[in-house]
Amino acid sequence: QVQLVESGGGLVQAGGSLRLSCTASGRTFSRHTMAWFRLSPGKEREFVGAVSWDGGRTYYTDSVKGRFTISRDNTKNKVYLQMNNLKPEDTAVYSCAAGFTEGAQSVRDYGFWGQGTQVTVSS
Repeated sequence: QVQLVESGGGLVQAGGSLRLSCTASGRTFSRHTMAWFRLSPGKEREFVGAVSWDGGRTYYTDSVKGRFTISRDNTKNKVYLQMNNLKPEDTAVYSCAAGFTEGAQSVRDYGFWGQGTQVTVSS
């Protein structure tokens, strides 16, 4: 079992940066691939990025490549999402998720989810 809690969301102007954190409880964190998803009003939950169990490989959706960076620290049971050059279309509730399939981009591949943190980007 893994329990996930996100933090770091907020209101930022376009072009600004935010760093989201996801803290995991449980002893199996390092076995999981970790991902960030986002949900905007009127849209389906969207894959943002994922990181392998050891942090060595990362995967991103095209719209955030070059702007967002996902990383993890297994000694602290944390995964991060550094978001730079934010755009209004990045506004969403961001959730972290844990799964076992490296690089998976489907919601169905993740069995553990946090409650999410709101990110709002003003123009």
